[in-house]
Amino acid sequence: MLEVQKIRDNWSEVSASLAKRGVDFTPILTEIIQLDDQRKSCKAMLDNANQRANQMATDIGKLMQEGKTAEAEPLKAENLKLKQAAQEAKDTLAKTEDLLLQALCKVPNVPHQSVVFGKTAEENVEVYRHEVELNLPKSAKPHWDLIQDYKLIDFELGVKVTGAGFPFYMGKGAKLQRALIAFFLDRATAAGYTEVLPPHLVNEASGFGTGQLPDKEGQMYHATVDNLYLIPTAEVPVTNIWRDVIVKEEELPIKYTAYSPCFRREAGSWGAHVRGLNRLHQFDKVEIVQATMAENSYQVLETMVEHVKSLLHALNLPFRIVRLCGGDMGFSSALTYDFEVYSAAQARWLEVSSTSNFETFQANRLKFRYKDKQGKIQLAHTLNGSAMALPRIVAALLENNQTENGIAIPAVLQSYTGFDKITL
Repeated sequence: MLEVQKIRDNWSEVSASLAKRGVDFTPILTEIIQLDDQRKSCKAMLDNANQRANQMATDIGKLMQEGKTAEAEPLKAENLKLKQAAQEAKDTLAKTEDLLLQALCKVPNVPHQSVVFGKTAEENVEVYRHEVELNLPKSAKPHWDLIQDYKLIDFELGVKVTGAGFPFYMGKGAKLQRALIAFFLDRATAAGYTEVLPPHLVNEASGFGTGQLPDKEGQMYHATVDNLYLIPTAEVPVTNIWRDVIVKEEELPIKYTAYSPCFRREAGSWGAHVRGLNRLHQFDKVEIVQATMAENSYQVLETMVEHVKSLLHALNLPFRIVRLCGGDMGFSSALTYDFEVYSAAQARWLEVSSTSNFETFQANRLKFRYKDKQGKIQLAHTLNGSAMALPRIVAALLENNQTENGIAIPAVLQSYTGFDKITL
């Protein structure tokens, strides 16, 4: 959530940067300033009424002590009116603050200066590409056929038990999944991230804190009886570790990694591009999350990008990195890099990771702050990245490593899987 003072102090910069998202936010920004002015006016009226009422109560007390009851009566009547005015001002202030919060919740994060204008993925900027020579057999198949041939994942069983998008991983398919999770977690902990195993449901305050709520796109699964939400990513519970927390500057940066299943309704998704593992309602992911100071956050983002790059290099997958344009970025992000692996069998790029800097956007919602060396309280910067999301990694590994005699397992995974090839 943007800070009102940031909007006031940097009006031209904020409005111009938000325009990169392809939407004119000037009307809502104007409304925010107007509501904040009203809030300040209501607060001043409330403070004034309370101050006058308190002073009058003191005066009435003195008169009563002196036995001047008759002189105190008119003041009592006036004091009652002041208390009524104070209550009205308090009610108006609460309504104004609620309207201000609603307005602020409609405004996404301000894109970083390096983010370009654009509305679709086609306008993203490629910043890195890693080529790998692939020698696929002439009979190369997409992963959904390989999965069926080698009996690795059972989609039909998932449909029977739950519904579309909730597959069963079977045999070596399950072992490959578990191997990838362990590999990603081990690499993260070796890089200094503390592993946590978070809850898979969160409350409404947690969803709001990281920007998933209000759920503008209808992607959250909602357990309505208990008003809990299934997590769309481990980012949500892990980042909420810092909700309503003040840390010391010397404690930063703080680094966490977490594995979790992720649940997304993926409303409106259909077509060949979501076939097989390309899009699921439940999938596994290892997340890396950091908190740091403003002056360090973009350097930290680069280290996180390098970490994800190292994973894809280790798996020997062809991939590219794109910097998202304004219209393709998530609501809470100031800058996002997407990692896409190339699937030769599908002849398309598959997104496997998003690594983002949220600056103070999440921290402002979370009330996550740190005390600097001068004793001043400041909002922290939060960042997160997929390191990594498994379904499309599995799809690319199967498709790009298929041979006439089976599917080869990358060398870095063989100690985890216990086998070097998947055969019939």
